[in-house]
Amino acid sequence: MAMTYLDFEKPIAELETRVAELKATARTGSIDIDAEVSRLESKATKLLRDTYAKLTPWQKAQVARHPERPHFKDYLAGIATDFVELAGDRAFGNDPAIVGGLARIDGRRVMILGHEKGDDTASRLHHNFGMAKPEGYRKAIRLMQLADRFGLPVVSLVDTPGAFPGVQAEERGQAEAIARSTEQCLALKVPLIAVIVGEGGSGGAVAIASANRVLMFENAIYAVISPEGCASILWRTADKASDAAEAMRVTAADLKALGVVDRIVGEPLGGAHRDRPGAIERLKEAIIEELDECVALSPDELLRQRRAKFLAIG
Repeated sequence: MAMTYLDFEKPIAELETRVAELKATARTGSIDIDAEVSRLESKATKLLRDTYAKLTPWQKAQVARHPERPHFKDYLAGIATDFVELAGDRAFGNDPAIVGGLARIDGRRVMILGHEKGDDTASRLHHNFGMAKPEGYRKAIRLMQLADRFGLPVVSLVDTPGAFPGVQAEERGQAEAIARSTEQCLALKVPLIAVIVGEGGSGGAVAIASANRVLMFENAIYAVISPEGCASILWRTADKASDAAEAMRVTAADLKALGVVDRIVGEPLGGAHRDRPGAIERLKEAIIEELDECVALSPDELLRQRRAKFLAIG
């Protein structure tokens, strides 16, 4: 499958396309062009490294939304085993925008849940692009309560533009569901490890990310509103999204400095979408380290740690 290049990656795309063309020529001809291919590959790698070393906040937002970036089901397949999905909120229905259930991570029993965006038109529509409705957050509450009852750590993977803003969601109590889910996060007597793996949008993200430890991929974003939404409010045009992203401090480095995020998980060169297995393995290692630290704490210590963390922000 051909790679999708972002606008700022056009010079990289040109070099990598040229490399691919030369390799195709080498396979069908008798001309030795290995030296030229090697030179162009080195040049492309250097350009990729230099480009990603100085990404603007808006460019990081684009990377966080890349269509080929791993999604919840990809992380689940690479991180967990023995997954048993638990569906429904026991009140209205099952929201496929949030998926969760029982699993093991390297032998450790956990409750894992997160936003699923989908990876093609049909699955994106099915999962509503990762934008959960009230029943999604009520399902998350139910799973967290089960985890609390059976003493299982909770791992949540956040990747959503925000909670679904439709009328039907408001009619079923969207704001109340988000608030209750956030409350449940803060009340857990078991460890809660949250990871911002792509987009962390508004209350839709906070509802399952009010954790003991908040991790964030280096090219992910986390904000109270999307850059486009902020620009539309402040400047009356989404064209100012780049300026909004800069002002909002949406990047992992900014949020680590502000104390919102505890740990930044590095991505493979060029972003998680270029090396999905590598990104998933890095995340697995980070989650295991955080779980092992948190399970040593008592329920009271976990509550105190979580409370102190969020009271200290700002």
